[in-house]
Amino acid sequence: MTTLEEIKKNNQKARVAMTRARKGHYALGAFNLDNQETLKAVCLAAKAKNAPVLVEVSHGEVEAIGLENVRDMVDNYKDEYKIEMYINLDHSPSVEAAKAGIDAGFEFIHIDISQADHDATEAQIIDKTKEVVKYAKKTGALVESEPHYFGGGSNVFKEKFDYDEIKKTFSSPKDAKAFVEATGIDTYAAAVGNLHGHYPAPKVLDLELLQQVRDAVDCNVSLHGGSGTPGHYFKSAVKIGVTKININTDMRIAYRKTLEEELKANPDEFAVVKLMDKVIEAVQKVVESKIDMFNAEGKAKP
Repeated sequence: MTTLEEIKKNNQKARVAMTRARKGHYALGAFNLDNQETLKAVCLAAKAKNAPVLVEVSHGEVEAIGLENVRDMVDNYKDEYKIEMYINLDHSPSVEAAKAGIDAGFEFIHIDISQADHDATEAQIIDKTKEVVKYAKKTGALVESEPHYFGGGSNVFKEKFDYDEIKKTFSSPKDAKAFVEATGIDTYAAAVGNLHGHYPAPKVLDLELLQQVRDAVDCNVSLHGGSGTPGHYFKSAVKIGVTKININTDMRIAYRKTLEEELKANPDEFAVVKLMDKVIEAVQKVVESKIDMFNAEGKAKP
């Protein structure tokens, strides 16, 4: 079991990693960990690109795998591949769930009160976020939050999104500054056209607004819902100063499509583990392409 001192050292290293990213104008990709295969794919990509990465789990994945199991798997693979890798607890729906992630030694904690309660007031979001920020001082974990709800979901949608509706949830530089000052968070999750999921039409990011948000806050800035976003937006975002970008659905698409192809090509093979090499390779390619877009290649310090 990881000791408190080891957790504190890991979290300090994570803080330094984010400072490096901001100074170097690159972002750490936060790649969802659905299972061991996706974790291995991220590790192989990080090794091939010599890039620092985050792997992340949301509440559903935590329930399926377990916080301690995630921590152990990541530590084991990190040591095996000699890579710089951290864990993000993504969209934690409650203070209690966020605290559990902090206790498990996760370096990054995203507390997302509005995800669990769309009707939560800003005052409620601030109070609960402050509680997590205070608790995180126990280990030094970096806390991320936002005063608004992110739309969509980590899936493939057939309908186009209504951009005018999405714009109603965009960040405001003034509100972002006030929220960061009120909560003391380490990372502000900006909403500038990014939303969860993959859609028939590519996403459009308001880079001018992103620059205004970056100028308004002193902390790190992240982008959720990175899947299905044209790469040129990411290249601009890291120049602006975004240091964390979340990717999930693009990986899941590669995983499922390749697995379906392998199952169809091997109808008599029931040891599915023997069919996973190409699946891992497909997901690895997605991760490597994002690392390139994020300007993170060669930036690792294991």
